[in-house]
Amino acid sequence: MSQAEQTLESIQSDFDRIALLADETWNHNAHYHSFLINQIPVRCRHILEIGCGTGEFSRLLAERAEKVLAIDLAPQMIRLARTRSKLCPNIDFIEGDVMTYELPDNQFDCIATLTTLHHLPMTDILKNIKKALKPGGTFVCLDLYQRSNLADLFFDTVAYPANKFLTLKKTGKFRPAKEIREAYAEHGKTDKYLNLPQIEQICAEILPSALVRRHLFWRYSIIWKKENEEKA
Repeated sequence: MSQAEQTLESIQSDFDRIALLADETWNHNAHYHSFLINQIPVRCRHILEIGCGTGEFSRLLAERAEKVLAIDLAPQMIRLARTRSKLCPNIDFIEGDVMTYELPDNQFDCIATLTTLHHLPMTDILKNIKKALKPGGTFVCLDLYQRSNLADLFFDTVAYPANKFLTLKKTGKFRPAKEIREAYAEHGKTDKYLNLPQIEQICAEILPSALVRRHLFWRYSIIWKKENEEKA
């Protein structure tokens, strides 16, 4: 088994474990759902979500689309997503690796991904996303980054107390259950992140005029609209 195959197997195993433990109460991704949804056109024909997890954001996307294609590597995530999305018949949940899945060119009005990009070869996946978007289509991304400068550390000093406050307010607890913390800690041992300057450089090369923005809770966003005259 190659190193890449071992990495995929490890990610799949980690998130199968997390799927069986996690619920859909407030978390750092959910905190930014409204921000991301507001970047997306009100009516779309086709939306793709990369790394859909248990389908929480997929169901929000389904309110704006005729059809949502939602892909995730972890079978347990897809199983739960289908179970929890029975009232959303316009979502098609697919178990698979987006890097090998054949995405049609110029197909999607919007492509969205939340905390999945760091698991993928960023240059390659952004090129695939660019090809799969329709001219005029929108790419929205929320992901994690590596601290690299004083500004990042300053955001940490704000994020830690804000995290405690909002976690308590939204869930009634100061932190997630021990089993969930342990599962994410184990997964985090193999996670690798780019820093913001690296992310900005890659976006500048592949997604000209993309807006890269730092957020609280150790996250950043990419918002990019494919120009109508731009070819894949």
